[in-house]
Amino acid sequence: MRVYNSFEEIDKDLRYLHLQKQIDQETMKLQVNEVKESFSAVSILTSIIGQIAKKAVVLKTVHKLIGRP
Repeated sequence: MRVYNSFEEIDKDLRYLHLQKQIDQETMKLQVNEVKESFSAVSILTSIIGQIAKKAVVLKTVHKLIGRP
């Protein structure tokens, strides 16, 4: 536990804590928006299409390697 020697020290710490709280709130807002964007329908659809395309390329390559049409 910190021991304060003056009201100025208390005020300084209170200002610091208030600013830290504001920073944390803004950081949380940004993170919430990033999560919302990552779960958006367009993002999910794009991810699914990308996975399907990758699998199609892999299958096509495997079929070429083993000689299947």
